[in-house]
Amino acid sequence: MGDALELWGGHECTVNRVGDRFFDQTVRSGHQDRLSDLQQFADLGVKALRYPVLWERVSPERPDQYDWRWSDERLGELQILNVRVIAGLVHHGSGPRYTHLLDEGFAPGLAAHARAVAERYPWIKDWTPVNEPLTTARFSALYGHWYPHARDEGAFFSALLNQIDAVRLSMKAIREVIPDARLIQTDDLGHTFATPPLEHQAAFDNERRWLGWDLLTGRLAPGDMMWRRMAEHGLEARVAALVADPCPPDVVGVNYYLSSERFLDHRADRYPLHCRGHNFEQSFADVEAVRAVAPGPMGIERLLLATWERYGLPIAITECHNGCTRDEQMRWFAETWDAAQHLRARGVPIQAVTAWSLLGAFDWNRLLTVDDGHYEVGVFDIRAPEGPRPTAMAALCQRLAAEGSDATSMPRHPVMAGPGWWSRDIRYIYEPVRLANPRGRRSWRHHGGAQARPILIAGASGALGQALARACEHRGLPFVLTDRRELAIDDISAIEIALQRFDPWAVVNAAGFGRIDAAEAAPQACLDANAVAVEHLVEACDARGVRLVGFSSDLVFDGRSYRPYVETDAPNPLNVFGRSKALAEQAMAVGADTLTIRTGALFSPEDEFDVAHKVVQALSRRQVFAAAGDLTVSPTSVYDLVEHTLNLLIDGERGIWHLANVGEITWADFARTLAVALHLDERLVQSVPASAFGWAAQRPAYCALGSARGVLMPTLDSAIAHYADVVRPRLAPAQAPSLHPARTARRRVAESALYEPKSFAATGA
Repeated sequence: MGDALELWGGHECTVNRVGDRFFDQTVRSGHQDRLSDLQQFADLGVKALRYPVLWERVSPERPDQYDWRWSDERLGELQILNVRVIAGLVHHGSGPRYTHLLDEGFAPGLAAHARAVAERYPWIKDWTPVNEPLTTARFSALYGHWYPHARDEGAFFSALLNQIDAVRLSMKAIREVIPDARLIQTDDLGHTFATPPLEHQAAFDNERRWLGWDLLTGRLAPGDMMWRRMAEHGLEARVAALVADPCPPDVVGVNYYLSSERFLDHRADRYPLHCRGHNFEQSFADVEAVRAVAPGPMGIERLLLATWERYGLPIAITECHNGCTRDEQMRWFAETWDAAQHLRARGVPIQAVTAWSLLGAFDWNRLLTVDDGHYEVGVFDIRAPEGPRPTAMAALCQRLAAEGSDATSMPRHPVMAGPGWWSRDIRYIYEPVRLANPRGRRSWRHHGGAQARPILIAGASGALGQALARACEHRGLPFVLTDRRELAIDDISAIEIALQRFDPWAVVNAAGFGRIDAAEAAPQACLDANAVAVEHLVEACDARGVRLVGFSSDLVFDGRSYRPYVETDAPNPLNVFGRSKALAEQAMAVGADTLTIRTGALFSPEDEFDVAHKVVQALSRRQVFAAAGDLTVSPTSVYDLVEHTLNLLIDGERGIWHLANVGEITWADFARTLAVALHLDERLVQSVPASAFGWAAQRPAYCALGSARGVLMPTLDSAIAHYADVVRPRLAPAQAPSLHPARTARRRVAESALYEPKSFAATGA
């Protein structure tokens, strides 16, 4: 089909208003002050960049006052980098303080801003005056989440018509300056499924989803459902005027997320309260279709085809993002790319797939209504102190941009061989509802063609090895979990045989000598298992070009610090176990492709030997539990540790990384905090000095961990809360009836997999 499929990009640039507060994602991501980001974007191979020249940012106080300094510098740099700009003028916003979506001056005001931007940058050919007008109207005027916080259907239609009129007037103003300017009109596109009593509501939703594009293309007629509905609110004259003077997009921009497709169930009591809504006539639950519908949602390919059949216009996928683990992000983006390629082969003019959002996003899990600091990683991870860190998504984008139309035949990262969670039974949070299978609808399918080389995990007998295996299984990552019979890491021949047999792309070493006090009586055994064995692994993995991950400990430090230790701090262990780990770090440092994870003492609901379990056992039996009150540590959730370890492994990170839950606490206070979280009696925790335990191995008085490379882990409070959520039902068994029985022990990664834009429960018509 002529030109190759293009890679576009965009950083999350929303400026939305809640009450009197404006939430600016460009500021929150740090892109506001990092011109160097643009070079990193260009290095991905993007042909075009969706980029903000937002009304709220250029003229925040008065419409006749412009501040071009930020835009001048950034847009000038993009010209130098030879990256096309798709200029956005309002992105989920309501305009500056002096206007809003229900203001009759909104449309002419935005048009005046558009003319000013076009006159300032006449070389920009592609424009999106209003991003997602239908979605923004719903969130601002139907559900009341954003300013002006209206909650009725008439206000919703008025807000939408104001935005569509703003697009039309803006493009007229732009084309008076730039005659060949193109309109790239974006909106979220999904599909609504429903149980039979709510089929009328689903039919309404499925017609309403097209309304923004229908108004721009002039497709509406007086007899149409949406025309009649708007006429009921006294808006027929406005609709007729818009339809009579259409402004069809040059490119229809489809934004699609795993949460874009919805399922309405009249049996609302089967679902949690936050999923329940109504249409003023019926109450129902509104949940993500991927979590409840069998055999599966429509999927991006069917929705793109429906868009082409409806409008016959060129299409671009203008947002493609999955707020999940790295491997799932890559699978989602690659599946979308492959779907676009498949449709192009059938003659559908799909022009581009957009990597969105390049720098990640903040607080979309709360629909940008609060500043909670919830961050989901994009193509780059902004938490590195030296600037955005390219993740494995960056390498995938570069590969797809370079491969063009041959992308599906090229090798990809090994972790992409398996299907995404949305294609597996773990997707069901709720009892699956089997609906009739409309013609052409398919279950989710995986398009990847990579060879399924596994991750080889050493340490089947330990809690960490078991946790790594569970995480790999849950994430669909091929793995082999070995014990000493299959892989004795202190035997170089056994290592070479295992590497030959399993042909892994990576080895994760979770084996070794872990008994801190026993190591004092058996120093050589500890050194052999923790240091010499690592030397053998490094040698064997280097010989085969295999990545190697190992784990170290906070006990490599002497405790003389007064602030959390970071990766560059020099080890000075106080005991044999610490010395063995310090030597292992040295052995890993000479490897060609190694990653060392330093972490704190681990706790997990599945480990019957860790401190947390001992606390729970004692307090639940009303027994006193003694804990050191003079040792400060960073207890670390195994769940969080393994998820971020696998992400760093997939990203290709090297060297030493600290992964510990954020926070420092004494062991006595840790026990008390656990007690409070589990509704146990914290008064049974007795704080004693470490010397009272008679330990053979000396412990550092302070070994809290921080990071100079990027704070990736959740807070300790969050980890303890999650631990308590899992353990509490075991103390007093109870199960919420709305959850699918197989999902009651779901791990946090799956529960948060839909923390991404458009994940919401609808209320209203």
